[in-house]
Amino acid sequence: MKRVFALVLALTLLATAVALAEDSVKVGVIAPETGKVSVYGIAVRDAVKLYTDEFNAAGGINGKPVELIVYDDKGDPVEALNAYNKLVYEDQVAAIIGPVTSGPTFGVAETSAADGIPCLTPTATHPDVTTYGDNYFRACFEDPFQGGTIAKFAAAELSAKTAAIIYNAADAYSTGLMESFTAAAQEAGMEVVATEGYATEDVDFKAQLTNIAGKQPDVLFIPDYYNTCYLIASQSRELGITATFLGVDGTDGVLSIEGANYDVFEGLYFPNHYAADDTAEAVVNFRTAYEAAYGETPNALAALAYDGAKIMLNALKDVDATGVALGPDSYAAVVEALKATNIDGVTGNITFDENNNPVKDVAIIKIENGAYKFYSKY
Repeated sequence: MKRVFALVLALTLLATAVALAEDSVKVGVIAPETGKVSVYGIAVRDAVKLYTDEFNAAGGINGKPVELIVYDDKGDPVEALNAYNKLVYEDQVAAIIGPVTSGPTFGVAETSAADGIPCLTPTATHPDVTTYGDNYFRACFEDPFQGGTIAKFAAAELSAKTAAIIYNAADAYSTGLMESFTAAAQEAGMEVVATEGYATEDVDFKAQLTNIAGKQPDVLFIPDYYNTCYLIASQSRELGITATFLGVDGTDGVLSIEGANYDVFEGLYFPNHYAADDTAEAVVNFRTAYEAAYGETPNALAALAYDGAKIMLNALKDVDATGVALGPDSYAAVVEALKATNIDGVTGNITFDENNNPVKDVAIIKIENGAYKFYSKY
C-alpha cells in the first residue's frame, strides 16, 4: 500500500511539474558568463533574473511565470549563434534577451531577421545591430551617439583642443567609436593629432603610445573594454602621457579589476547609461534590490539589462492579454508591442525610434578617488 501511495505521489508531483512547465512562458538569455567580458555577461544575467523574479512575484504574464533559459556565449559569435539556434528550435522560447556585446550580436541579429522572433539586446551598441530586421531592439544608446557625445563633452566642458585615439582596429565596436569620435571632434573644432590601431590580442601598446606621447594631446580616447583600457592607461602613464583619459560605456568595470592600480584612472571621463550614485527613485530602488540580491553595486550593463527585461516581459504580457498564445504565432504581435514601448526605467524614460533604438539621455561619469562619480547628464 505504501508503495502504491508513493507511486501515486510521485506521479502527481511529476504531473504538477509538467503542468507548471507547460504554463510558463520561456524567454531566452544569451550572455558571456565566462571569458574576457564575463563581468558584463554576469551583470546582465543577474539583472534580468532580478527583474524576472520581481515580475513573477507580481503575477507574471497574466498568471503565468516567466522561465528564463540562459546560455553562455563566452563572448564568441559562433557560441552566440549556437545558443540562438538552441533557444529557437529546441527550447522554443517566446523571445530572446541578448547577446551582450556587439560582435556576438551581429550573427544572431542577422539570423533572427528571417525567423522574426522578438529580440532585445540590452547592451550591444554598434549601430548595425538593429539594421538586419524589424524584430531586433536595444535598450542602450548607439556607438555613434556615445562616441560623438564624449568628443563634444571634451571640447566644450574640458576645453580640449587636441585629441589622440588608440583603438582596436580588428573590432567593430572599437572602430565604430573611433570613427564617430573623430567626426564629432572635427565638428567641435578639436584636432585629432594621432590615431593608432592595435590587434585584438595585443597587450603591449608602447609603440603606439610612444607616437601619441610625442603629440602631447589634451585628451586620449580609449574606445575598448575595461581590461584593455586598464593596460593602455597604465602604459600611458608609464610613458609620461598626462592627457585626460576618455572612455566609453565599455570602460565600466575597470574598478572591478582585481589587483589593479586604480590611480591610473584618476580623472577619466566616460559616457554611460546610468550612474549608480544617481538619487532618482528608480535608480535607488534598483540599486538597493540588486545589492541585496548579489552583494555588489550594479554596473551600467546591469541597469540596462533590468530595463531590457522590463521592456520585453511587459510586451509579452500585453500580447498575451489579447488572447494570442505566446510562441511563433505571437512573434509579429510582440514586435509591434515593443515598438509601442513607453516605459520608465532605471536608465530613464524609454521609447523607440523608427530603427528600434531607444531615445534617452547619456550620463557622464568621472573616476575620482577610485570611485565612479556622476558628473552630469549630457
